[in-house]
Amino acid sequence: MSSNSQSMSFNAGQAKGQTQEKASNLMDKASNAAQSAKESIQEGGQQLKQKAQGATEAIKDKTGINK
Repeated sequence: MSSNSQSMSFNAGQAKGQTQEKASNLMDKASNAAQSAKESIQEGGQQLKQKAQGATEAIKDKTGINK
């Protein structure tokens, strides 16, 4: 193989490796963003559930159901 061919082959291998690394990093970032969104939604759901339970208790107290 001539040195020019070897150099081109080497550069192509480097480019492929860099592309794979960038794709891997993008997948990691997407996964992290999805996990963060999931956690935010779960926290929002918990807060909503707590508010609904509080409202239910307030209604029960006002109507005398809790007595």
